[in-house]
Amino acid sequence: MKLKEIKHTKPVFEAAFHKDFRDLINYGADAYRGDDAFIVKHKLNKKDISYEHIKFENFRDHVNYLGTAMLKKGYLGKRIAIIGKNRYEWMLGYFAALCGIGICVPLDKGLPYDELESSLARSYADVLIFDKAHLDVVEELKEKKNTKVSEYICMDEIEGYDSINHMMLEGRDALEGGFDEYLTLPIDAEGTTIILFTSGTTSLSKAVQLSQHNITSNVYAMLRTQDFRRGDVNMAFLPYHHTFGSTGQIVMLASGITTTFCDGLKYLQKNIVEYKVSIFVCVPLLIESIYKKIMQTVKKEGLEKKVNFGLKVSKLLLRFGIDMRRKLFKQILDQLGGELRYVISGASAIDPIALEGFNDFGITAVQGYGMTEAAPVISAENTWERKTGSIGKPLPGVEVQIDEPNEEGIGELIARGPNVMAGYYENEEETAKVLQDGWLHTGDLASVDEDGYIFIRGRKKNVIVLKNGKNVYPEELEILVSNLPYVEENMVFGQPRHKDGDHKDLAICVKIVYKPDYMKEAYGTEDPAEIEAIVKKDIDAINEELPIYKQMLRIIVTDEEMIKTTTGKVKRYEEEKKM
Repeated sequence: MKLKEIKHTKPVFEAAFHKDFRDLINYGADAYRGDDAFIVKHKLNKKDISYEHIKFENFRDHVNYLGTAMLKKGYLGKRIAIIGKNRYEWMLGYFAALCGIGICVPLDKGLPYDELESSLARSYADVLIFDKAHLDVVEELKEKKNTKVSEYICMDEIEGYDSINHMMLEGRDALEGGFDEYLTLPIDAEGTTIILFTSGTTSLSKAVQLSQHNITSNVYAMLRTQDFRRGDVNMAFLPYHHTFGSTGQIVMLASGITTTFCDGLKYLQKNIVEYKVSIFVCVPLLIESIYKKIMQTVKKEGLEKKVNFGLKVSKLLLRFGIDMRRKLFKQILDQLGGELRYVISGASAIDPIALEGFNDFGITAVQGYGMTEAAPVISAENTWERKTGSIGKPLPGVEVQIDEPNEEGIGELIARGPNVMAGYYENEEETAKVLQDGWLHTGDLASVDEDGYIFIRGRKKNVIVLKNGKNVYPEELEILVSNLPYVEENMVFGQPRHKDGDHKDLAICVKIVYKPDYMKEAYGTEDPAEIEAIVKKDIDAINEELPIYKQMLRIIVTDEEMIKTTTGKVKRYEEEKKM
């Protein structure tokens, strides 16, 4: 096995290491006393809106109240599943379960019933914490009785169910009455306490076994390399059932950052302004969408010349160490509340134009890389170590290598460290495929430049191998296509050139989902044939800049959304099968 080793990024900040989740929330309650950990909006109607400010010590107390109630109800050693949208009660249930009660099983709120039932059965969950949006699902689970779940706790007040709030009151009374056993329950930081299901794009989801040490070591590495600041305001947009969302939230709690919640995707920009969000962790699609919207506004208001002149001036000044970006582009930054300073993108590759666009305006935007199996972050850029298109360098404590690089230096990215999972639950066969000699095989192809920055080239299983032996990485072409302003999403893949010919003689194809509203507004057409002609002309222009073997020869144009996982990844296999 030929390996190319990669040096990790150097720590910049001092940070406290937390051995487990209880240690972390106790630290937060002491270190950030008086600061808001969460701001929760209560909305009775359009006019009757209030904001609840939950301090760090309040959060610790609420966790202890709920955990005490769980202990009193006999949940010790049980497996507690959670399903629902991001909200304060979700995080309360998560921490209360993990501070000594048992194993927690976060579930995707978008799962179809059959997959939800299967996940509960496969994880042997005993208790389900849910929100009112899942009441019908819960009723069906109770009726069918195909899982071990026998206890249900609602995040809302619903007749016939215990609620989080009611249990917290019971727990508070018990604690104040002297029942304090929950506060000293032993926590096995090295053992499996979290079972998370991956959002597989081709096969049955796998159950990842994570320990609290996996997560706290990952949090510690991020705190030492990323510019998190006490008093920052975060918006918890990434779903908590996803490791990127839940570990990201734990980072906020460990660093004294206030968390707010989004009212929904269409209110995202409004909420960022409303809460004066300063730090935002999200997926590329959101950053690209916000950037495109900003640039459309710039164009609509005739500000292109002014912005372009400002960019030239700011870049010139930066050469002399003078940073005027936030003053020069105040009008643009005000569209995002005026306080946004740090954006972290992960989960998939981001369009470099959008990422650099944010940085040009004075918002530090960086890209990270990871997977559920690594709790989740493996590598990331930071304020001081950035390179367009890269995923930065490995986090401190995480070893990363390129396995069997080819003549171009491209091979599979493998990693090992304290953040790597124990394995897939009750699935030795799949575990053996990805964990070899302590190394996690990511399935992603990557290369490293002379400065040690890692560049993801694509998924190993997605590479298109042409008859002439050349490799085409679909993700590289997809980023180029996504730059077209009317593209909602796209997928590049290989298809046999001839129906009954050599199945190895492939043509590069691209499927493009366009935005009908944009086509109507920008080109004045809704005619599919005219739209296809516009797209073909633009793809021809992209092809002219590419080597012949990489050129996209077949184009499929549609306004029909692609088949995706609940985390927004296109199910390539199903899309190709459909075509």
